[in-house]
Amino acid sequence: MTDPMPTAREMEFLLHDWLRVADLASREAYAHADRETIGQTLDLARALAADRFWPHFAKADAEEPRVGNGRVRLVPEAADAIAAFRDAGFFGMSFAAEDGGLALPWVVTQAVCTLFSAANQATFAYPFLTIAAANLLKVFGTDAQKRLYMQPMIEGRFFGTMCLSEPHAGSSLADIRTRAVPAGDGTYRLKGTKMWISGGEHELAPNIVHLVLARIEGAPAGVKGISLFAVPRYRLDADGNPGEANGVTLAGLNHKMGYRGTVNTLLNFGEDADCIGTLVGEEHRGLFAMFHMMNEARLGVGLSAAAQACAGYRISLDYARERTQGRPVDAKDPAAPPVPIIAHADVRRMLLAQKAYAEGGLALGLWLARLIDEQKTAEDRAERARLTGLLDLLTPVMKAWTSHYGLEANFWAIQILGGAGYTRDFPVEQLYRDNRLNPIHEGTNGIQAIDLLGRKLGLRDGADWRELGKLVRATAKRAEGGGLADLGAALAAAMDTADRVAVTLAKRGAAQGAGAMLANAWDFLRLAGHTVIAWVWLEQALVARASMDESAGGATYLQGKIAAARWFFAHELPFVEAWAAMLAAGDAPHLDIPDDGF
Repeated sequence: MTDPMPTAREMEFLLHDWLRVADLASREAYAHADRETIGQTLDLARALAADRFWPHFAKADAEEPRVGNGRVRLVPEAADAIAAFRDAGFFGMSFAAEDGGLALPWVVTQAVCTLFSAANQATFAYPFLTIAAANLLKVFGTDAQKRLYMQPMIEGRFFGTMCLSEPHAGSSLADIRTRAVPAGDGTYRLKGTKMWISGGEHELAPNIVHLVLARIEGAPAGVKGISLFAVPRYRLDADGNPGEANGVTLAGLNHKMGYRGTVNTLLNFGEDADCIGTLVGEEHRGLFAMFHMMNEARLGVGLSAAAQACAGYRISLDYARERTQGRPVDAKDPAAPPVPIIAHADVRRMLLAQKAYAEGGLALGLWLARLIDEQKTAEDRAERARLTGLLDLLTPVMKAWTSHYGLEANFWAIQILGGAGYTRDFPVEQLYRDNRLNPIHEGTNGIQAIDLLGRKLGLRDGADWRELGKLVRATAKRAEGGGLADLGAALAAAMDTADRVAVTLAKRGAAQGAGAMLANAWDFLRLAGHTVIAWVWLEQALVARASMDESAGGATYLQGKIAAARWFFAHELPFVEAWAAMLAAGDAPHLDIPDDGF
């Protein structure tokens, strides 16, 4: 069966040819992360993903989690795969050595995660959530919480979740009802219900630590009254070992169209027995702390979507090379043998569209991960602020654009396989179902669009948006002397258009209110996303063009990079002008139609 992961050559190009990740070894925190170490880490991850995660990709979907004898049961291969992941030290790959981690740069960690996501996102979701929970506790946890909860997560002994949504509230966290009552001893008693909790109940680890949003009695209404609590599934004894149950009850499983191997639960807290939790961070600042995990997860969701798009691309590409059907449109001999379908123009179009979406999203995600490394290790406060601003601005773009167009890539993968594509004989239909969840995960794409236009665009008086513009225009300028002047001019024009639209919408918001400004927020996010992805592709094309003196095989790969860049500029970037015209006009008939008119 086709290896679904981004190729080793693709990772080498992105990490070393473009991002120069080994240069991070000059920073004290990553002094050991030279090119050899990075290569060995990726090789090990690739082998584990291929040998332990990919083989049960379909089985975990067909035999989704079930409850038996009061316990959630998963396919046994999932536990074996996660044990191998733990034994390799991958739970702690991004944590400092003093925490028991491997102290790898975040960009290398995310490259590793991409390989596992492509091979089997449903199983990888358990480590993914645990690593994010441990990162939150590293920043906001008390010394006791780090010792009792974070450390076992880094070792892969305890797992973690995030518990935000409730059945009546969904994404509207201002309306959550879960309560936390101080017990007088520094702990709290929690009572309430949480919905859509991935990894909420299973037997993969001796304990699960839930990070739960709740209101302390007397807290103000809205999001400003939310606090965050660490709530273990089992209480710990004096030595930190799991003991008696902690009042966390499984109320039911949610049965999904995709990610079926990731158990998704409805949990009750404090229903039949006391549920004891400890405060994480400050009272009424829980959402601020939780956003540390949510933003990490949003970038991770975007990379997951890109990984699944890469998987569909790899599978459909191999199919197109092997499947023979039909003859060239100008062939005259009906007795001539059929040709591989990769010879047909429309199949080639669909392949290049997938490549542009999948590898564009992957490149953006890894670039943002490298920014996180620079942000963490920057000595200059102004530089840290600049990098933080770019990350704030582009997180909703990464999450929403990549999950939307990654799914589009999976659409074309199914189309290339034809009737075989929608059968379970091939994995592309499952990849599509899995990837369809990503536009909803960690804040729907509509929420991301509102966040970008309604909040992130105006932060720091628009300084972050202007900083993005500087990066984009600098790349466009470099293209003038790099043999890609036409793409550089098109990119600069798209950025100018985006600037004009941003100003227009800001003025509309000031004059008519947020509702008028945000009526077509999704189209602004697509406009911004297309501009950013075009920038990422021009960056890759410039590197590829400068490296064209490599061997014939290398040159073929690099030609593919340049072709994908040109495809995106020719077939996708023109949409920026169309969206800009619509946004400038302010047409919003969906606001004017009566409810009954729908």
